[in-house]
Amino acid sequence: MAELGKGVTAGKLALNVQKRLNRAQEKVLQKLGKADETRDSAFEELVANFNKQMTEGSKVQRDLKAYLAAVKAMHEASRRLQDCLADMYEPDWFGKEELDALVEDTDTLWLDYHQNLTDKSLLGLDTYLAQFPEIKARVAKRERKLVDFDSARHHFASLQKGKKKDDAKIAKAEEELGRAQRIFEELNVELQDELPVLWDSRVGVYVGTFQSLAGHQEKFHREMSKLSHNLNDIMTKLEEQRQLKKDATAAAKKGGAKSEEANHSQASSPAPKKLGPPPSRPPPRLSPSPDPKQQIAALLEDEAAAPDSDSDPTSITQQTPSWDSWRDECGAEPLSQQDAEQEAQSGWDHSSYQSHGQPSWDNTDLAEGQDGGAAERGQAAQAFSEPDWDEGGAGEGPGGWGEEDEEESSVTNGADADLPPGFLYKVKAVHEYTATDNDELELKVGDAVLVLAVDNPEEQDDGWLLGVKESHWFLKKDISAKGVFPENFTQKV
Repeated sequence: MAELGKGVTAGKLALNVQKRLNRAQEKVLQKLGKADETRDSAFEELVANFNKQMTEGSKVQRDLKAYLAAVKAMHEASRRLQDCLADMYEPDWFGKEELDALVEDTDTLWLDYHQNLTDKSLLGLDTYLAQFPEIKARVAKRERKLVDFDSARHHFASLQKGKKKDDAKIAKAEEELGRAQRIFEELNVELQDELPVLWDSRVGVYVGTFQSLAGHQEKFHREMSKLSHNLNDIMTKLEEQRQLKKDATAAAKKGGAKSEEANHSQASSPAPKKLGPPPSRPPPRLSPSPDPKQQIAALLEDEAAAPDSDSDPTSITQQTPSWDSWRDECGAEPLSQQDAEQEAQSGWDHSSYQSHGQPSWDNTDLAEGQDGGAAERGQAAQAFSEPDWDEGGAGEGPGGWGEEDEEESSVTNGADADLPPGFLYKVKAVHEYTATDNDELELKVGDAVLVLAVDNPEEQDDGWLLGVKESHWFLKKDISAKGVFPENFTQKV
């Protein structure tokens, strides 16, 4: 016989063609009901389960491969994103080295995750599904051998029923029937043993596949969570540093703006400016108190012009201003306890006002008559209005009223040892001032302030003075309460 291919001869080819024709003919007869068909319900159920199992396994395999492809795509996307962050992260920013190490760890973690899923989940599922094609081919072969068995059985039966019996053909048909039955039963038994085992194995395969998947997912996300937390910490600290730099820049700009605003305010308005808007219209300075000499002379003239002053000798004494009222009318401040003690030590007494400031009259002299009283009042007015106010006080009044005495008043209010270091002079608040900064001094009208020298005069703002309240200093001897205040809200005393 001529050979048609490797291991294939014309005889084998003709035999295979003949077998296919016989199977096709047998199938047609079975479909038409002219030939009976061997049926095995239990095996058919096993085949149905096998087909379902193979379909489900193939679907799991397909979806798992799609998941791994997504993991790989996520790995690529994550690597590009992390590389982008590392490239744009400037070397002087916080955590540059930590960020580079974090990028490498993230890439390694993705690689390990993908590799573990491939090795432990996908490969196991592939091994499970690799046996299905071979079993499927054996099931198909069993189907063909079953048709051959039915065909041989029908041929043998037809020969036996024939009118002309040929023993040789009957023996040959019987031999073919026995061979077909043996081949079919061998396949059938093997498959009936393997298919139930294969059907039960699906549970273990699914458990192993998804358990491995879940375990590697848990490990991956746990490690990725740590890396994400570290990245978040780096970004948080970077933002904190940026905010600190921003605040420092804003403070520097604010300081520059403050200096510029103070200079502008000094040129355009008498009100000083410091770290914030000053009062838009500071109260005008109050006019100074009138000259004490003129005020006392006016009081005496009013007494002389009174209609009943000559008739009542005691009216002069009653209308004579007291020491306290004289101080109030002259605009002088009330004496502090320390000033009162100092006056007591110097020999000054309130009762000496009549002897030093004006002559006293006794009731006997005033009772001599109207003319005598008028003469006495004239002399008293002359003596009261002629004290030497411009010669330094000379102990003839309450402290004197010369310019030198005004400068010395703040110094002589107490001993030099009782004055704060760097004391210059004393001022009195004529307007209220509300402090707008920690280094400012809050003023009330009438507050006495001891002005102090500034350590660095170049740092002193124009229109501002440094001082401590007199009451606070004499009470606590504490210079830490000093502060700056606007000069035009006070007047020198």
